[in-house]
Formats: sequence, structure tokens, C-alpha cells
Amino acid sequence: MPLLNLRRQAVRRSPEEMVAHLNTFQLNLKFSAGIWFFSPPTSRFHDKYANELDICPRLDIAASLQNYGLSALEAHYPNEINENNLDVWKSFLNDTGIRLITIVPLLFWDEEFEWGSLSNPLDEPREQAIDRAIKTLALNKELDTDFAVVWPGIDGFENPFGIDFARMRDRFAEGLAEAMDAVPGVRVAFEPKPYEPRGRILYGTTAEGLLLADDVEHRLVNPVNKALLDEGHTLCCMNPEVGHVLMGYEDLAYAFSWPLSRGRLAHSHWNSQPLGNYDQDQNVGLISPEQTEALMYTLKMYGYEGYFGIDINPERMPVDTALKISMDAMRAANDRINGLDHESIMHAVNHPDETRGWLEGYLLRARANDPEKLHAWPAVWEIGK
Repeated sequence: MPLLNLRRQAVRRSPEEMVAHLNTFQLNLKFSAGIWFFSPPTSRFHDKYANELDICPRLDIAASLQNYGLSALEAHYPNEINENNLDVWKSFLNDTGIRLITIVPLLFWDEEFEWGSLSNPLDEPREQAIDRAIKTLALNKELDTDFAVVWPGIDGFENPFGIDFARMRDRFAEGLAEAMDAVPGVRVAFEPKPYEPRGRILYGTTAEGLLLADDVEHRLVNPVNKALLDEGHTLCCMNPEVGHVLMGYEDLAYAFSWPLSRGRLAHSHWNSQPLGNYDQDQNVGLISPEQTEALMYTLKMYGYEGYFGIDINPERMPVDTALKISMDAMRAANDRINGLDHESIMHAVNHPDETRGWLEGYLLRARANDPEKLHAWPAVWEIGK
């Protein structure tokens, strides 16, 4: 598949152009899911509440959800997809029509990555991490995925004393660029997370992810990659996750607007999460559903055309039930934002001095089951009259 065109995300629109865009553009709710949470994960604190599943039973569950809207999967190399089960994956993809949209290099689990993967100060494990990244990018190319998510979960620190942070970041960016140049033309989608499992993870916030993107792209030297960059494409992009963004006390709509405004939102990961706290991976829409709506409205404003990747940890319910709930939560949120008066909203946000309080009252009524039971709310054009 050709490199997906993300350049349209960065288009700037006047208020009038934005209204026209909002009235015509519809988010295409294409759902993907990480195959990792189809089997109960290992926990520090309790036994598994369900039986562990091999890859084939997990794929069977995914196939059963196709009619419900699941159209793509995500997997890690080499624990979930590898040379030994590649034929199983290829048969599944061919038989069902479900896509594999990303293969993620497992750079955080293995014992050799105790002191980091691409940022490791020790030469041998760092070279192993670069080699794994190269093999993963090559597999992405072979299976015609859209991008390779990169998550630096084990690259970080607890004790900051004496660490040469600049060199630590250089090692990570250099290693990622080396892998991308070894397999040119494959887009990377970087996923920030502020902490856990490390006390502090490298590039933990949205803004730091954008700094990494620029740093990596400036290091690329392969002619294929250079040509794509010269055409205005982005190669080091982002895959923000709702839970990770909220762990860092960022606002969802604002945080996601950054990679969107720079044509770098290759993918999005969805779940629910209270501000801060540990990484909960609750079902989409369970906590702060208004944040889900605000984020989806921002994606609509910037013309996001990518997948909606579900990344949850359904410990106490069947995975198919949790996925159905999450897909329906996004469908419901999308229906609500599509039914809003975009012209009035754009007028309110662009004339805040004339429309004090109008948007808050309007959204309250838009979310109410029986808005007619509330006092009538004036049209935005009537405020102050």
C-alpha cells in the first residue's frame, strides 16, 4: 500500500471554511484492536482471571467481531507474530479480509533490555534492539501495513542523578533512524507515555514525541526516505493513546491537535483513564465521555482519516464484550458530534466576547436525554440582544 497521505491534516481553515468542512466531512470509524489484550496479561498483583489463549483462538475471536465493525488488528514482533506463525497470520488475513495495520517491535519486555532498548548505554543490547526494529519494519513492509508503532516503555530512568539525558535521547533517535533507513519507506508511529514501567519514560508527552519526530527525520539519509520527506510526507509520526495522554495530565483534544496540525497523526489508541494514576486501559467512554467527544470533534475538524485503535485491558469481562462496548461508545460519540450545530459552535469559539457561556449551555442540552425539560436556550445569534 502506498504511504498514506497525512498532509491534509495540516490544512489551516478560516472559520467559514471550517464550518463548510464540518458540515461535509465525516469520520470513518474504522476499528482496529491490539491482539495482545485478547489473552489475559500477566499482572504483578493477581492471578489471571481467564485462560491464556494462543494466537489461533485470539484470531477466531477477532473474526467473530468482523460483522460488528472490527476491521484491523495490531500485533507485536516477535511474541505475537513471528517467522513461525507467519503462515497462520497470512491465511487469516486472506480468509477474513481483516487487515494487519501495524507490527510493533517488542522493545520493552526481554531481559536484555533491562537498561533500555534503543537508548541503552550498553552496545550489545542496543544493537539487538536496532536489529529487532529492522526486522519488524521489514515485516511491516512484507505484510503491507500502514505503519510501525514504536513504544519506548523500558527506555527511561528512576534516578536522574548524573544521566547524560541529551546523549540518551541521541542514542534513541539515532537507533530509530538507522532502522528506518535500513527499511526505507515504512512510516513509524511513536507512542508517548510518561511513566510505567519505568519511573520516567523517554519522550513521555505529546510535545516530546513531536521533538523526536523532527530529530529522527533530520537524521534520515536513505534516498527513498529523503525523497518522501522532500514531497512533504512525514515518516516519523505519532500514535497517541488516550490513557497515556491523560496519565501525563494533558488535555485530549489539545494534545492530539499537535500531531494533527503537523500532519503526523498516523494512528490513534483509545480507552478510558482518570487523570494521572496508573495505566488502566478501561473501555472507551467509561470515564469522562465528554473528553471522548471533544477529542473526536478535534479529529473531525482536522480531517483525520486513520483507524481508531482500541487498546484496552478487559480483566473482568470477555474481550469481545469489551470491544463491542468500546466500538459502540465511539459510534455514539460520533453521532452526537455530527448532530451539533457546527456554524453556531464556530461562531461561539471565534466570538467569545459576544457569546459568554453559550457553548457550555448548548453542549449541556445536546447531551441531555430530554433537553425539552430544561429551560429554553437562545440561539447563539441572540446572545446579548
